[in-house]
Amino acid sequence: MNTKEAIAHEIEQVPEALLEQVLEFLLSLKSQYQQEKLEITMMSESSLAKDWLSPEEDEAWQDL
Repeated sequence: MNTKEAIAHEIEQVPEALLEQVLEFLLSLKSQYQQEKLEITMMSESSLAKDWLSPEEDEAWQDL
């Protein structure tokens, strides 16, 4: 049984009254994950921009 199947199995056993809290928790985790990905992307972009925004790079790519 993989992780998704295990989670689905456990959700089937959760009382209806708790399902809203489970959903809120999952959405919170998803949002946090997406925010972390965005932050990593933004940090990488500023770090790599030092190399990308050089005259040598402009020259290398000018014919494309």
